[in-house]
Amino acid sequence: MTTPPRTARQIAFDVLEQWRTTGRFAAGLLENAFTSSNDLSAADRGLASELTYGVIRRQETINAVLRPRLNRPPEQVEPPLWTLLQLGTYQLLFHSTDAQHAAIHETVELTKWLDKSQWTGFSNGILRSVQRDLDNQPATSAAADSIPIGANQFLKLARPLLPDPAVEPAKYIAAGGSLPDWLVENWSNRFDFDEMLRLSVWFNSAAATWLRINPLRTNGDALLARLADAGVDATLETPLQTTDTNTPMIRLAGTAHVRSLPGFSDGHFTVQDVSAAHAATLLAPKPGQRVLDLCAAPGTKSTHLAELMDNQGQVVAVDSHTDRLKLIAPAADRLRLSIIEPVLVAESGEDLPQGPFDAVLVDVPCSNTGVLGKRPEARWRLKRDEPQRLAELQLRLLKQAAQTLAPKGRLVYSTCSIEPIENDQVVHAFLEQTPNFELLGHHSHVPGMPADGGFQSLLVRQNH
Repeated sequence: MTTPPRTARQIAFDVLEQWRTTGRFAAGLLENAFTSSNDLSAADRGLASELTYGVIRRQETINAVLRPRLNRPPEQVEPPLWTLLQLGTYQLLFHSTDAQHAAIHETVELTKWLDKSQWTGFSNGILRSVQRDLDNQPATSAAADSIPIGANQFLKLARPLLPDPAVEPAKYIAAGGSLPDWLVENWSNRFDFDEMLRLSVWFNSAAATWLRINPLRTNGDALLARLADAGVDATLETPLQTTDTNTPMIRLAGTAHVRSLPGFSDGHFTVQDVSAAHAATLLAPKPGQRVLDLCAAPGTKSTHLAELMDNQGQVVAVDSHTDRLKLIAPAADRLRLSIIEPVLVAESGEDLPQGPFDAVLVDVPCSNTGVLGKRPEARWRLKRDEPQRLAELQLRLLKQAAQTLAPKGRLVYSTCSIEPIENDQVVHAFLEQTPNFELLGHHSHVPGMPADGGFQSLLVRQNH
């Protein structure tokens, strides 16, 4: 590499290489890259982000297409060259369907920027081989020669490169949907093929951005009008209508640089998914109450609690991660909220603030299997035994938080997982071991209906 990355593809390659070699999250790496490239246009920022996250999400599908073109195992290809091939293949399969020649040319040009002229002919040949395998005929069903790309939409290949879904349905989902084999195996015990296919498509599609309106600063109609004046396409919707909430939220039609949106600096909204926003509304804290938010950083749910309380009372926002805890105060200040008190606690959770609290939100660390689209690295970081390990941690945190709750106090247990071992089973174990609590109800949020997946249970402590 002779010069720092300047173009969208150079940035994407550089970030993907850093992600591969350091294990750092792509979001922070991209932000650093954008800060270093002040003259990068909004379109190029968007392209760099799409290519980076797209390759991370779709790498198993990309690898399935690439492997048959090599006369040696992929692990014998230089890792940076494999990253380059992944980047070019992603564009051919999922991005540049109308500009494939340009995608190949621009990707191969990276070899010159990298001062790797010995890669030029090889990468050009491999990517042109991928291009030849793309069939322009439409496909509407799963098959070994079709890659799922949308609801009832498939990318037709000229030859079968994926497992046959009629013979190996789970392996087809894992390869075509770019998901870990063990996770799809687990899901196959609960979901049929069509549902697993739908989930894989949802997790590989661009998720909508939802804005939670700060009712202490504005209202939905006023914020929608400000967005419209700025040319931002958005709608005011009530995405989750249940017996305990019908809170309207704003849905952006496309992607946006959130900090540049009108109303952000004025504290008029917070970016939050529909299912995550349901946790605080289910807890339903009242003005003047004392509320505990466990595992609170970066403060998205803490600020929601404070808004629901009309900024009256106290929200004690605890977390064991110092750097993440520091994010809470700026978020509260932006939203003009003054009742949130960030508190650092030990990772063991044994030094929680003294109760009693009128309400407690326990939003526990989890496997993230309900938000695999929004958190593209999560599917590859997650290990087979992790849901079981996390369930043990979740139960311990739930029991510790419950001890701080006042009689008749409300508690919400919340995850962004769709695994029963982290959800219903944790709550049932808690109720068996803590008989002075009653289950009032729970909500299982199915990914894509209408937003992220997750789970929440509402519990109440009895008088004793």
